[in-house]
Amino acid sequence: MQRVARPSLLPTCWGTRRDPITCRSFATTRLARNVVKELQARGMVADLTSRSVTKHVERPVTVYLGVDPSASSLHVGNLAALVGLLHFRLQGHTAIALVCPSARQSSCSAFPTDHSCLFPQIGGATGSVGDPSGRSTERNALSSSQLDTNVRAITSQVTGFLDRGVPFAQSRNRRRDSPESESSLGQIRVENNLDWLGGMGLLQFLSSAGKMARISTMLSRERIGTQIFRFSAVHSVKSRLESSSGLSFTEFSYQLLQAFDFLTLHQRHNCTIQLGGSDQLGNIMSGIEMIRKNQLQAQTLPVDATPPTTNMEPRVGGDHEDPAYGITMPLLTTASGEKFGKSAGNAIWLDPGMTSPFELYQFFLRTTDEEVHKYLKIFTFVRVIELEAIMADHKAHLEQRVAQKILAAEATELVHGALGLRQAIAATSLFYGSDPATLDLVPIIEALEATPTSNSTQPEAQLPSMILNLPKEEFLGQALEKIVIASGLATSKTQARRAIDQGLISINGTKVAPKKHQRSIEVDDLLLDRVVLLKMGKQGNKVVVLE
Repeated sequence: MQRVARPSLLPTCWGTRRDPITCRSFATTRLARNVVKELQARGMVADLTSRSVTKHVERPVTVYLGVDPSASSLHVGNLAALVGLLHFRLQGHTAIALVCPSARQSSCSAFPTDHSCLFPQIGGATGSVGDPSGRSTERNALSSSQLDTNVRAITSQVTGFLDRGVPFAQSRNRRRDSPESESSLGQIRVENNLDWLGGMGLLQFLSSAGKMARISTMLSRERIGTQIFRFSAVHSVKSRLESSSGLSFTEFSYQLLQAFDFLTLHQRHNCTIQLGGSDQLGNIMSGIEMIRKNQLQAQTLPVDATPPTTNMEPRVGGDHEDPAYGITMPLLTTASGEKFGKSAGNAIWLDPGMTSPFELYQFFLRTTDEEVHKYLKIFTFVRVIELEAIMADHKAHLEQRVAQKILAAEATELVHGALGLRQAIAATSLFYGSDPATLDLVPIIEALEATPTSNSTQPEAQLPSMILNLPKEEFLGQALEKIVIASGLATSKTQARRAIDQGLISINGTKVAPKKHQRSIEVDDLLLDRVVLLKMGKQGNKVVVLE
């Protein structure tokens, strides 16, 4: 019987200057620093599918991170993986050639074979399905227009972070063996899996990817997840099947779709590493298994043969070599152990229009003493040895919260730039510092109002103003509830009155007595003859300028 390869499943590198078995480029460049060891030293690795990945990254590789576009912004739960991707770029694993926001604009086929690419993959197709990992209910479906809006917004957010993070990180971690020139940095390319899944028919998908998956294996990975993830709130597929809400076939197919994404990127771009949160380990292992099975089919099977049915499950840990690898990172959790997500009502967004730099700064400033060292290693680029000295100083003066202040400042500047940090510190001094009447308010207000030029390439170019301007004649002397609603602290008169009744409103740092509905904003309340600081509860803060 004639043995030929299946054309639709053959690696695109077949016949090129790459290993036809693994599709890895014949790279000879040995890198000075090992990115996996760096991530491990920072506590950023939850699991490796094989310890051989440490050797694998001694030469340039291609790595990708999947991003869920179910919202128009990423959140702090995504930040650790983004920082991990930035570490890959900083340590010489790619060559800057092109930033491609759409997969249709260019191809990676012209990339030098001794360099690599970073692929933040925006899941246009899988985003319409929704990953069930760590969820007890099915995600709400998105319209195609909303999904398209989200993809564009996150594309801009990811490329901006990976671009602007380079000078920030290098300024914190200068070393002789660090890449200093742009030519030694990794290229950023954004892919959308709608480009290969959107036009694929159901029968075509089932006859290719579907034949390489086994239901028992997919279910077993979810059981592995509850044991390996070291994350108390993971809802496995098994538990969802037994729950009253159940599990739709759409959600169950997510693992197979993500595996096919890894296979496609491996074929098209020699992608050999996938990054993800620890709840993604099972999905990543599915991709590695699919890549391995595809290689065996392409090389050894007759056209009319049945695909192998043996379990080829990648093992977690060990020193075995695989055609591809997975690196998972710890998940951020709330104090109760729940995963930070976009639909649980507790998301801290990376978009400054959704979560201000001040709120992001306060989020990290509230980090506990038990967690702060871990977060410093993950969310800053300060050298690990220097962090040890910071923690020693912190422990000697716990009341000063030295480590939390450094963490909040570094994380805020990484995400929002220097202006974002200045705004956050200015707002913090207003709402949590001394009596506002004793502060030099001019530079503080200027920091909050500052807007860069429209052609700025810095992160702060996208920052909204933290100042809310309202007409003085409409609010001066008027009932307090009116300005509370106008400032956005309350959405209705009922909510505003309830907050006043409960004594939750403060003006310029002074609490308004409960049930004092006759209280109004007067001339004596104005700082600099125009500024009012409003606060509702612990986290609702507004800087209002009456003009």
